[in-house]
Amino acid sequence: MSERGPILIPILGDQLCRSLSSLDGVEPDDAVLLLMELDEETGYVRHHKAKIAFILAAMRHHAGDMRSRGWTVDYVKLDDPDNSGSFSGEVARAVERHAPSRIRVTEAGEWRVRAMLEDWEEKFGIPVEICPDARFLCDHREFGNWAEGRKQLRMEYFYREMRRKTGLLMDGDDPEGGKWNYDRDNRKPADPDLFLPKPIAFRPDETTRAVLDLVAERFADHPGSLDHFRFAVTHEEALRARRHFLDECLARFGDYQDAMLTGEPFLYHSLLSPYLNVGLLDPLDLCREAEKKYRDGEAPLNAVEGFIRQIIGWREYVRGIYWREGPDYAERNFLGAARDLPDFYYSGETDMHCLSEAIGQTLDHAYAHHIQRLMITGTFGLLAGIDPHQLHIWYLEVYADAYEWIELPNTLGMSQFADGGLLASKPYAASGNYINKMSDYCGHCRYDVKARTGEDACPFNALYWDFLARNEDKLRGNRRLAMPYRTWEKKAKGEKIALRNSARAFLESLD
Repeated sequence: MSERGPILIPILGDQLCRSLSSLDGVEPDDAVLLLMELDEETGYVRHHKAKIAFILAAMRHHAGDMRSRGWTVDYVKLDDPDNSGSFSGEVARAVERHAPSRIRVTEAGEWRVRAMLEDWEEKFGIPVEICPDARFLCDHREFGNWAEGRKQLRMEYFYREMRRKTGLLMDGDDPEGGKWNYDRDNRKPADPDLFLPKPIAFRPDETTRAVLDLVAERFADHPGSLDHFRFAVTHEEALRARRHFLDECLARFGDYQDAMLTGEPFLYHSLLSPYLNVGLLDPLDLCREAEKKYRDGEAPLNAVEGFIRQIIGWREYVRGIYWREGPDYAERNFLGAARDLPDFYYSGETDMHCLSEAIGQTLDHAYAHHIQRLMITGTFGLLAGIDPHQLHIWYLEVYADAYEWIELPNTLGMSQFADGGLLASKPYAASGNYINKMSDYCGHCRYDVKARTGEDACPFNALYWDFLARNEDKLRGNRRLAMPYRTWEKKAKGEKIALRNSARAFLESLD
């Protein structure tokens, strides 16, 4: 240790990376790593029990891993009687214990935590260095330069820049195969008898079992179940999960990435996003491994391109939007939606089978894939006029991969159109026909997906037209909605009244 005192390096719960930027150039003998389990983080929303357990178990295993690599680790557990419960409180106690010469920390992923870090130098009276998060391809300045002067911030064009920057799936200056995007090839519905790979699951060890017991006792009133806990919680387990996806799922991921089947929550999806978002996997390394599968002839281009686009396209893009738009982004509500979130979002108890399936598996596994989030739980919220901030809190609570930087733009921008089109070119509104096309859900539902009005009609059908009608003053000028509005105009007056009355009756039943 330096005679002037060690470098104190706080590591946040989503920074469980061996090559974290705050560790760069630091010798283990010169530093103390500080990891903290905090009431401030586990309780600022009612996180899913399995989400809390995953993060705490991963933190404890990461602490052990770093100790084995020669680092001094100061670890504060949630049930430590002296735990102050807050970032600043625990850093203050660590400053007293270790008398550090300075604090070095990797930048936070969320606005509220960033504000705490920026306050530390004045609060503690020692130098604080905040390092950029090198796990991302595009830093804040680069994204700002890309966005500057653009009338529309479309992900597709940003994604092309990331392809050029990384060289992923490039053929010289051109995209591999001659096209940037193969999304049109990735919309196949799945048959119920489709052969599906067995998802990989990890048996909790003693450390993880202790966390599960702690969470069960301390967070009994939080949503979700611990009965199906299956997450990787170490770097080695996350690498095994990565290999399983690449070997067993990637080749058919593209074809069926938008498909939904009753009783099948995982299909060919990677289930890797929780590990990317806490630092157990490296995003660029994962993309290069996926690209290698294509180059070796083991996975088709549409599957590999679609997977890579989710990581270097959407993931990087929404992070850029989050930091560019500022902390007030969460309060936007372009459509003025104000309905309270229905209780069934926390129980899954609804006659709408699609919602029951998507919410039920969410409560069981802290997971649903992107189409279930966007086109089932999200589209219902949009059509029903649910307060987008309430929906944002729900998504933040219930998914293991949900952090505000990635969840908020996806919810308010992509799903709920609450930013007025900054992120998405149109609202993702759809009737029951879309759900019927991409799933087998409607065949198991008490509602008739082909009926538009009446008590037995699929609620999505009347809600779709009611959504367009009640928001016409704000959406009529959207060129991508020109055709639906022309169709609405052509409907007979009696049909319009019946559709809106049917929607009104259903919405009143929610209240």
